[in-house]
Amino acid sequence: MEVRGRYWNGSWGRMARRDIWLLSDRRLWRVRGRIGGDEGQEVSYDFSDEASARSMVDRMMKTSAGTWRDLTEAVRQESNHRQDQ
Repeated sequence: MEVRGRYWNGSWGRMARRDIWLLSDRRLWRVRGRIGGDEGQEVSYDFSDEASARSMVDRMMKTSAGTWRDLTEAVRQESNHRQDQ
């Protein structure tokens, strides 16, 4: 699945950090959320359309504390850089 959106609440630490991924394979849209760092708890929701998936991303951000940052472009640039090497 391709990363179509990547968001972080700007907080560090196991208790405060929140991450959200918006993924798609052009047929299925998946929203993954994680509370905590790499070892944190994850949830995943599948949708048949982009609008519903993005609505879930918005709801997840609104219900979690922090100053949300859109990391999508940074993730794409990193991925492209790795492919070029």
